[in-house]
Amino acid sequence: MSGDGLLVAVDSRIHRIPAQVKLVALFVFVLAVVSTPAAAFWAFGAYAVMLVAAVVVAKLPATVVSRRLAVETPFIVFALLLPFVATGPTVAVLGVELSESGVLGAWNVLAKGTLGVVAAILLSATTGPRDVLAGLERLRLPSTLVAILSFMVRYLSVVSDDLHRMRIARESRGYAGGRVGHLRAVAGGVGALFVRSFERGERVHLAMRSRGYTGRMPLLSVAGATREQWLQGMTMSLAAVLIAVAARVVGL
Repeated sequence: MSGDGLLVAVDSRIHRIPAQVKLVALFVFVLAVVSTPAAAFWAFGAYAVMLVAAVVVAKLPATVVSRRLAVETPFIVFALLLPFVATGPTVAVLGVELSESGVLGAWNVLAKGTLGVVAAILLSATTGPRDVLAGLERLRLPSTLVAILSFMVRYLSVVSDDLHRMRIARESRGYAGGRVGHLRAVAGGVGALFVRSFERGERVHLAMRSRGYTGRMPLLSVAGATREQWLQGMTMSLAAVLIAVAARVVGL
């Protein structure tokens, strides 16, 4: 199964939805999740069911989703510390006194963070980098910002290859790492990488100017989304908004 960057290249209904629709749907869904009260456990269960259904429709392997969830590790560590450092009334869990507000806060961070990360994984696994840029362009993001993002996507792999070659060169000269004295070599490598990337940027800019670049990139996309595609892509997000509103009403 091949792909472009984080894209999982399979054919599914979610893959065929235009990128601008998925970007708006992601924003609305995350906004609904964040605005849901932490004590509305049923609402988070409903969000999780919808995301699992979307992952199944998108034909994404469970191993891919679980592996990419590792990016959430810092949030998990922070959430696990909250019950021990928060103040207020306590509750005994397995003989350990934990803060009630800390436990609820930990649940809030874990639930909302996990749902947001899975939604972002769903977007990245069903939409190629170029399609994301075209979607941002269709949503009227400033053209200069779209150009910067497009160059970042294009040259990220180039800079990564430079970094890999520099690491091999250091190791071939006896660098093992793990000692404070080696930080000088690492710092020197980072500085050289920055200078090399800056010079490459200057060369690319001169090459573009010599080819008639006037400060505006060609359009990445000319086709918009149909009403049916908007309705199909926004269904889950609109349902999430209704759940969030219901959770707040019930909470009141």
